[in-house]
Amino acid sequence: MSNLFKYTLLAIIFITLSIEGNAQVQNVLDGAYVKETNLTKRVIPYPYLREADVMYFRRIWQEMDLKQKINHPYYYPVDPIEDRSNLFDVIRDGLLIEGSLVAYSTGPVGDEDEFTIPLSPDSIRKILNPIERIDEWDEFGEKIGFKEIITPIESDKITRYRLKEDWIWDRQRSERYIRIIGIAPMIEDYDRDGDSMGYAPLFWLYYPECRYVFANADVFNLFNDAQRRTYEDLFQKRYFSSYIVKHSNVYDRSIGEFARGMDALAESERIKEELFNLEHDLWHY
Repeated sequence: MSNLFKYTLLAIIFITLSIEGNAQVQNVLDGAYVKETNLTKRVIPYPYLREADVMYFRRIWQEMDLKQKINHPYYYPVDPIEDRSNLFDVIRDGLLIEGSLVAYSTGPVGDEDEFTIPLSPDSIRKILNPIERIDEWDEFGEKIGFKEIITPIESDKITRYRLKEDWIWDRQRSERYIRIIGIAPMIEDYDRDGDSMGYAPLFWLYYPECRYVFANADVFNLFNDAQRRTYEDLFQKRYFSSYIVKHSNVYDRSIGEFARGMDALAESERIKEELFNLEHDLWHY
């Protein structure tokens, strides 16, 4: 038997075993049964609202801090695993891989939230892969220039989300509805000295478009693995902690423009209390 024939036979056996091994890995079921409930889940449509039935309406902006324990299902796992991903990974896949989501620009100043400027996939890639300038120094401590490096934004850097919501009181059903209009992932900005300059939104997403993507993305359930939730479930059931950063006002200004620290938090709680009392008074007889 020639050496060429031996090598050819060994190569065929090796390729055959590799194919069989890959096929076996792909067919392995990681679990006792096939999970398909959330994969085939349908989005429940909102109840129809007539303008004539809206007896009171208020628009507010809230922020979710993912460092709070109740918000951990939106942040973890930091790296995607077989059965679930964090919220930012779901959004990024929807924008760049599946193409099922559309992002909107925050404008030149970063305060645009009216969904007027859609972003192309290339623009989104530039936002998610910003270029950072690093100064270069010689051996005598003199600045000789700078170099530019790309620093991709990983999901662990997204620790806040801003929500744009409409709070509506319907007189026909005697019910209050909270409709999420937009959602924006936020990242912390730093100056050249490494000091924090606060959080800024990367882009805005029109939430009614996101519902179809969020409804098929599993989220960890703290109480029962057999009853996994989705991001759509968490948002609709209001399973998150947040604080108000702005409400509709004649100046169109946010709370942070006239209050800081505990004063801003107190103002946020005052607005929540005002909305609670309003709902109580409307339905009180």
